[in-house]
Amino acid sequence: MAMRSHYCGLVTEALLGETVTLCGWVNRRRDHGGVIFVDIRDREGYVQIVCDPDRAEMFKVAEGLRNEFCIQVKGLVRARPEGTVNDNLKSGKIEVLCHELNVLNPSVTPPFQLDDDNLSETTRLTHRVLDLRRPYMQNNLMLRYRVSMEVRKFLDANGFIDIETPMLGKSTPEGARDYLVPSRVHDGHFFALPQSPQLFKQLLMVAGYDRYYQITKCFRDEDLRADRQPEFTQIDIETSFLSEQEIRDMFQGMITTVFKNTLNVDLGEFPVMTFQEAAHRYGSDKPDLRVKLEFTELTDVMTDVDFKVFSGAATMKGGRVVGLCIPGGAREAGGLSRGEIDAYAEFVKIYGAKGLAYIKVNDLTKGRDGLQSPIVKNIHDKALAEVLARTGAKDGDLIFFGADKDKVVNDAIGALRIKIGHSEFGKKNGLFEKSWRPLWVVDFPMFEFDEEAQRYSAVHHPFTAPKEGHEDWMVTAPEKCISQGYDMVLNGWEMGGGSVRIHRADVQQKVFDALKITPEEAQDKFGFLLDALQYGAPPHGGLAFGLDRIVTLMTGAESIRDVIAFPKTQRAQCLLTQAPSTVDEKQLRELHIRLRPTELTKAV
Repeated sequence: MAMRSHYCGLVTEALLGETVTLCGWVNRRRDHGGVIFVDIRDREGYVQIVCDPDRAEMFKVAEGLRNEFCIQVKGLVRARPEGTVNDNLKSGKIEVLCHELNVLNPSVTPPFQLDDDNLSETTRLTHRVLDLRRPYMQNNLMLRYRVSMEVRKFLDANGFIDIETPMLGKSTPEGARDYLVPSRVHDGHFFALPQSPQLFKQLLMVAGYDRYYQITKCFRDEDLRADRQPEFTQIDIETSFLSEQEIRDMFQGMITTVFKNTLNVDLGEFPVMTFQEAAHRYGSDKPDLRVKLEFTELTDVMTDVDFKVFSGAATMKGGRVVGLCIPGGAREAGGLSRGEIDAYAEFVKIYGAKGLAYIKVNDLTKGRDGLQSPIVKNIHDKALAEVLARTGAKDGDLIFFGADKDKVVNDAIGALRIKIGHSEFGKKNGLFEKSWRPLWVVDFPMFEFDEEAQRYSAVHHPFTAPKEGHEDWMVTAPEKCISQGYDMVLNGWEMGGGSVRIHRADVQQKVFDALKITPEEAQDKFGFLLDALQYGAPPHGGLAFGLDRIVTLMTGAESIRDVIAFPKTQRAQCLLTQAPSTVDEKQLRELHIRLRPTELTKAV
């Protein structure tokens, strides 16, 4: 006889009159004057069990039940009495009259109630096994599974094959910091865990496997935040003999299909925006189009104003001045308070801004006298008129300004745009639209100049192909080079990104020259790829999607930790297993490692 016949959450009125056997955990036990009600739970949901005292042996077991006991129930499915139907549950129209009740395993008192919505993340991660029993987490992980299955079905239908690539590879530190694994056999040598399967998937294209994918773990030893983990899951895809447009069309179709089949959501059109346009209008290469605020370019307007913060930024190399008009922000009732404005000024400092200038537009009919701000007196009439004309400001509006190097302005005012749009003020005043807003961002620069290192670095990675005709600029003017890179963005999150790859060794060498990677360095780090490109490498390209990010967006969770079974904290620790941990001296000796005391361990 099977231990169970049905999942608890799938017992519905379709089973009325049938005898079922269920297994699950006690969610709640209620004693109603001689009749005991037990809500039991499994991954599919809840069902209500009714225990009558007529069956004395069974009833005695029911009296001893406590939360999180693992139990088995056999009973008759019957309709709930009138007035007790629960429309929020699949099983809400029925209950199970218990005939037999077995405790499969009792539980000690849990450290928290599973229906407590105010648990700290530390508590949740320390007791992650119990946290994973909560319906919130079970729904998230079930959705993650369905997303993975939809991806696999789509790729399989389009001729892609799943090929694994190594977890122990060569350290090629061109992106984030590698996680290193010491070799016991090769004294003083280390493997690196993959930051992505980038080089191997290109090798697979050279090897003739023209449609590859895998859903795989990747590792980056970098500072963490809500959408980062030291180990994360990537939907990694590469294909040969497709153009950039064909690649984007195919994988737009994949994401559209996944959202439709898992959430019944139609993502609609995917507008295409260049990197330059995204930075110009929103200060970001992953703009959240739900926020109805845009930058107003004012650099050319501010070159000769007396306010040195503006004129200095407008005339410096790589400087920028922008305005961000907030409709209704200066209204006496319902506008932004002085305290809120001051808080925003502190907020932008996180991104390198020195402050946040503003103008309140009180009454346009009064000209300069209708504007309220300490900076107005230092801006001449022509510039003020142009600011008002370009921003389209009306009475009651507030204009914030950013003036500095373009990166500081983009980062600070771009973050301010999002913060205001998502605020209660933004939502009340129609500055935020609750919707799904995807887009493609294309035409990224090939390189960006690192002021500290005084050299160029790759914006995506060194294997991204340049636009047709841009190859020679890699030597003469790297800053002009545009890549065949592309990112898919949804609601301000980069869901995935990729590029057409370099498939010719001579072009790859030009990239290394622009990055000041010597032939010796290139051969040492990437020699196996460069050698392979000489053997008739096909034109190829691909992209990688962050599975964790996709599911986080779908669930509306605040952190990707809520869609990962056993995540790390922001300090890259597992509170459940207490990893990372020390290891004994014998293991270190086998790996030829001796620990050198740090200042911290010396102090301890």
